[in-house]
Amino acid sequence: MPTPSLVDVLRHIAREEPLTATVRAFRGLTREHLGQLLDEAAEQLGGGPREAGAAASEPAPESATPGIEVVTPAAGGTLNRVRVYSDGAARGNPGPAGAGAVLTNAEGAVVARLGKFLGHQTNNYAEYMGLLIGLQHAKSLGAREVEVFADSELLIRQLGGKYQVKSPTLKPLFQEAQKLLATFGKVRLAHVPRAQNAEADEMSNRAIDERM
Repeated sequence: MPTPSLVDVLRHIAREEPLTATVRAFRGLTREHLGQLLDEAAEQLGGGPREAGAAASEPAPESATPGIEVVTPAAGGTLNRVRVYSDGAARGNPGPAGAGAVLTNAEGAVVARLGKFLGHQTNNYAEYMGLLIGLQHAKSLGAREVEVFADSELLIRQLGGKYQVKSPTLKPLFQEAQKLLATFGKVRLAHVPRAQNAEADEMSNRAIDERM
């Protein structure tokens, strides 16, 4: 295999890498904009126009559903199994709240970034709403298997049956999440550190900032 050029490496990073730490380090920078910057850097290094068929980092198209930002699925990815990274944020708890989710295919390429402004709500409510918008979008993509990743231990343990849901506000959301999960052929629930859920956290906070 020939040694890749710096241009090839930059374009691969622009298309395939999540670049979560870089996005978090620069407030207001989105994954799509960062991909564009890397593509521009590649062109300035002498890469010229992209080869036919190469994936481009383009601004995400607007969705017909308010509050949802859809990213064009990566070429060659399968949507049989979808990973849902979900999160929620409430400034003041309760306070202005937003739900966020990032969906990837089995290979880890982002297929959708979702955000929804929730008005005045609690953090736990926002966490559940992040999961729900993620699961609903996974169904719309035709996924038959789903992996759920969240940094809310409460949410994961409640869904796994280890904790009871006593809150009358959360119970309907919990029940809706159970119904959605039951529609998938295979489900995996995982609690992850906050650092591994940074992109979903970004979307939940963007939902508050931009009233998505």
